[in-house]
Amino acid sequence: MKVAVSGASGFVGTPLVAALRADGHDVLRLVRRAATRPDELRWDPAHGLLHPADLAGVDAVVNLAGAGIGDKRWTEAYKRELRDSHVDSARTVAQAVAAMDPRPRVLISVGAMGYYGNDTGGRLLTEDSPPGEDFAARIIRDKEAALVPAADAGVRVVTPRMSLVMDRSGGTLGRRLLPLAKCGVLGPIAGGGSVWSVVSLDDVVRSICFLLTTEATVGPYNVSAPQPTTNGEFTRLLGKAVGRPTLLPVPRFGVRLVIGEFADDVVASFAVSPQRLVGAGFRFAHVDAAAVVAAALD
Repeated sequence: MKVAVSGASGFVGTPLVAALRADGHDVLRLVRRAATRPDELRWDPAHGLLHPADLAGVDAVVNLAGAGIGDKRWTEAYKRELRDSHVDSARTVAQAVAAMDPRPRVLISVGAMGYYGNDTGGRLLTEDSPPGEDFAARIIRDKEAALVPAADAGVRVVTPRMSLVMDRSGGTLGRRLLPLAKCGVLGPIAGGGSVWSVVSLDDVVRSICFLLTTEATVGPYNVSAPQPTTNGEFTRLLGKAVGRPTLLPVPRFGVRLVIGEFADDVVASFAVSPQRLVGAGFRFAHVDAAAVVAAALD
């Protein structure tokens, strides 16, 4: 297939592009600067600019674009950037895909388990669970709603909802947890009892490739290791893996002092079930927190 990928140079996009090319697919990278290589196409999601004619011959589109939800403190300016970057990218891609002739077979737009809200009480979350009402939940809900033009045009639209993607190269683990663990100052967060749903970067890439090529898949799919953990157990496993103690508790107010409003999502319980993905035939390589930690540090 010829696959157009936005966010191709990011945490998930970089290994995804490598995997797609290794599988023999032709990848077109959507970039927000002037294109400098034959495999690049400039677009401007902030202004809704992605010309359908430039996507001629594309069989599939993967949208990974959007500012990192945990990359910065949630100032009012960054909250606007978060919402606009995620919703505008989805809308721009969906409208371009809908206007194409012929259209791509599939559009995958990646979201997050934050769709369900940060006040789930640790209850099991399936794809049928209702959306939350907090800030992050509204972003993901609106991002998925922005894909309607593509679905109405007959394109197979898939919306993976990622749990905490763990890898030393970036994300929650690489940017925040691992440096603290190596210094021996990471411990149970806010008591350690909140449920964490995690997934390896390898399984994330494999799941996107699976959803691209499995014609029967459509709609939302939770992407999370089948066995949730707690943040206390995860930090214990991480500390053990790097040979450092994890006895120093991290209080809720301390998390909020460091990262602001996003702390409410960090300490929330998310028990996410990947039942639709497993039911479609996907098999996780890393099914629990111990396996995810080992893969993340490999």
